[in-house]
Amino acid sequence: MLMAPLMAGLTGSVLASAVRFERGGGAFAIATSQSTTPVWVDPSDHKGVARVAHDFAADVARVTGAAPPTVSTRGTGVRRAIIVGSLDRSPLVQDLVRRGKLDVSGVAGQWEACVVQTVAQPFPGVDEALVIAGADKRGTIYGVYDLSRSIGVSPWYWWADVPVRRRAGIWLDAGRRVQRSPAVKYRGIFLNNEAPCLSGWTAEKFGGMNSAFYAKVFELLLRLKANYLWPAMWNNAFADDDPRNAELADEYGIVMGTSHHEPMNRAHKEFTSRREHIGNGEWNYVSNGDAVREFFREGAARSKQHELLVTLGMRGDGDVALEGTGGLQSDIRLLEQVIADQRQLLVEQTGKRIKDIPQVWVLFTEVQKYYDAGLKLPADVTLMFSDDNVGYLRRLPTAAERTSRTGGFGIYHHMDMNGGPFSYKWTNTNPLPKLWEQLNQALHHGADRIWISNVGDLKPLELPIEFFLAMAWDPAAMGRDKLQAWTEAWAARDFGAEHARDIARLASRYAKANAWRKPEVLKPDTYSLEHHDEALRLSRFWGELRRDAEGVNTRLQPDQRAAYYQFVLHPVRACANLNELLLAAARNQRFSRQARASANDEAALVRRLFAESRRIRDTYNLELVGGKWNHLMDQTYLGYFDWYQPTADIPPAVTELDLPDDARFGVAVDGSVQGWPGYYLPPTLPTFDGLLRNTSWLEVFPRGKRPAPVQVTAEQSWIRLRAVPAFSAGKDDVRHEVSIDWANVPEGNASGSIVVTDGRERVTVGVRVAGATVSQRDAARGAWGSLGAPFSIPADGFTRNVEARGVRWLPLPDYGRVEVAMTPEPVTAASFADPRQAPRLHYPLFVGGAGEFNVDVITAPTLRIDPAHELSLALWVDDGAPIVRSVFNPQERESQEFLGRQHDLNARADMRVMRFKLRIDTPGRHVLTVAMVDPGLVLQQLIVYRDRLPASYFGPLPQRLEA
Repeated sequence: MLMAPLMAGLTGSVLASAVRFERGGGAFAIATSQSTTPVWVDPSDHKGVARVAHDFAADVARVTGAAPPTVSTRGTGVRRAIIVGSLDRSPLVQDLVRRGKLDVSGVAGQWEACVVQTVAQPFPGVDEALVIAGADKRGTIYGVYDLSRSIGVSPWYWWADVPVRRRAGIWLDAGRRVQRSPAVKYRGIFLNNEAPCLSGWTAEKFGGMNSAFYAKVFELLLRLKANYLWPAMWNNAFADDDPRNAELADEYGIVMGTSHHEPMNRAHKEFTSRREHIGNGEWNYVSNGDAVREFFREGAARSKQHELLVTLGMRGDGDVALEGTGGLQSDIRLLEQVIADQRQLLVEQTGKRIKDIPQVWVLFTEVQKYYDAGLKLPADVTLMFSDDNVGYLRRLPTAAERTSRTGGFGIYHHMDMNGGPFSYKWTNTNPLPKLWEQLNQALHHGADRIWISNVGDLKPLELPIEFFLAMAWDPAAMGRDKLQAWTEAWAARDFGAEHARDIARLASRYAKANAWRKPEVLKPDTYSLEHHDEALRLSRFWGELRRDAEGVNTRLQPDQRAAYYQFVLHPVRACANLNELLLAAARNQRFSRQARASANDEAALVRRLFAESRRIRDTYNLELVGGKWNHLMDQTYLGYFDWYQPTADIPPAVTELDLPDDARFGVAVDGSVQGWPGYYLPPTLPTFDGLLRNTSWLEVFPRGKRPAPVQVTAEQSWIRLRAVPAFSAGKDDVRHEVSIDWANVPEGNASGSIVVTDGRERVTVGVRVAGATVSQRDAARGAWGSLGAPFSIPADGFTRNVEARGVRWLPLPDYGRVEVAMTPEPVTAASFADPRQAPRLHYPLFVGGAGEFNVDVITAPTLRIDPAHELSLALWVDDGAPIVRSVFNPQERESQEFLGRQHDLNARADMRVMRFKLRIDTPGRHVLTVAMVDPGLVLQQLIVYRDRLPASYFGPLPQRLEA
């Protein structure tokens, strides 16, 4: 059901729908229960092609139990053969082309393209052949691995222990299939921030980051159709640590690069380990220029032997800013000289023309300011724009820039970060809709020469890594409306169609929730205990997700559970536990303030959950696959007090009360931090709105060591009470849900009370009702609004979507804080000077009174990828004058820009608030219009309120009025 059509989108595969596991008429037999078909590779072909042929034989054995022979000479007397070869090196394949047996149209001369074709009587004595012929080395390799994936071998078979389903035989439908060139030329990952996890794991399992380790990385990258790698660099030097590393990369077909601050193929460790022998030891082109140039010269020589993509430029000593020369323009002149010298060294040392040597300059952090200020870069150098370290691109090429650079453009992206605005390295916090939206921007703005993402330790970012690379290969298969289908195809491939939908949902939901607030910056007070039942809803969300994840685990086959633990169960368990731990710490602090006896129960719960976090970690490190992945969950994540990681996880502080030996009671109410008796103002519940028909609650609890029997009574018959468990670890805490009998409440505004008493003490809780008339309910039906309470409008809650000049707001499912966000497309659209003529969304609105209203527009924290745009948006009510707000206006630009004060807040919350004030002169029904001015905004929700918005993380839940 899922496998054939969706697998093609998952992998960019042209073979997925052609593979059969039962004999079919005319199909080519790769393996049967009686025999396997030999694999032929010409001995003069690339070493990487011969190697992948052996991998394919091993993959057939994983599926069928028998490996086909791999031979380096053309055999005779065989009925069938699988011929693997590259057009530029294989005489075997070249002979087939010359004799008209193999059609290479659309493939020959194309970057990494491949043809897979069945051929009748390819050679004398051979009845038929399956030919996998790439235009070049990697084209051939990708074609072979495409077939491996299609027969059921996951790219993650080793890296995540995905089992391979056994089959009696494998057949491929006859015919010709072409794998086209990828959309992005160089596609890869950056292993970074690799201590303590990756460093500890490789030291134990491989003896370090040597060629045995990198062979596993190279194979994974090629199985994922990647071709580019920045190697680990914290305390590692790829070319020095193991001389076989660079040679092996070239054999496999991996293009090696170096990170944004390691120019000329030299790891920074190569400099620091030799510092005393490199001039005066300073990484400074002014004070130690001759020695640094010699260091660069040695790196340039490496470009002669291997396929490299050379990083140019220079930053400071380590991953820091360039040591200034006294001013921006003098710094620019210095960098222009550095780059000119580096290019000259490349020509001298390789004997190649400079335009034949791929080069890149990375605009990371402070480097972008040099480009913005006018640094002149040779046109053949790829210009790589960076994101803001949390996945939002800071800049992309303009139309004018795209026409002027032969080297093209790329992006440096982060799925993991050690640095500002904060570090996040523990688990996956990269929801695919966010990834898609930003990568789609990059593609349509012409940044398609190089994509690389910082993936930290590689694990546990398996799913976003595969998505990133799949989109770089074939973005047409990854449309906005195909993301869930893509995730289900991934789950079907690795776990079977039966569980695909459930696993895909779990993987999507935990990543989405982790992006609301990354685990490292979660605090006990992140989510509100007082308003909108926010903390309770978060607790239920994670509790349900964990129960569902555990349920799927019990239904899987035993050999699937290790992979499932890595992909889904560990992050769900660990993140659910973390959220419950922090919520328990929040309740402990709140309950201590209220003198609740259950504050002590919460303190004990915090300690139990902290111990549980250690057990969850140890299961991954020590028990999973016999300890195969030991140390890969060593990363600390609790107790960050600055941007850098704590040395050990620090549990949140808790308070324990010295409880009296009595049976006193206390009361807490919805919307307040206080406890009664004791606070000088009387407790009052939030107003019940006759349009929203909201509910509320109060909680009753002991304040001593003994239970406190009380009576809770509504003084008016139209007040309804229902006792339920409290949101508390205390078994004696009771919540009383409060609702209104709207059929019997007095018309208009009404007030009442609820009495809590133990016969000695008495607490009276005020109840206020704002009633709605019949005409108000009729007018409000289907709108968003209230009589006076704050209310929320989801981005997709519009009634009209008006297109203008071919530009339209389109839905982005499962994005950010909402089920569906809205964003204008095409993403390269021009700005609109007149909002009334722009693409518009119309929302039905009902307000109970006239006056000035605040409208908080919640968007994604996207940045100004086009310097000509200020990210402007317009709002107005009915036929009023549009009000335009700009994110990057002159007054706020510095704060909103990368690492500005507001950017820091936006990045932590993964959203931005654009604040508008609108005048509504009459109560009743209205139309609120949201109009695009600039492209690039992702609209999530609108929150409307009069005076004060109660503090919470998400704001009020959206509720369409149906009263």
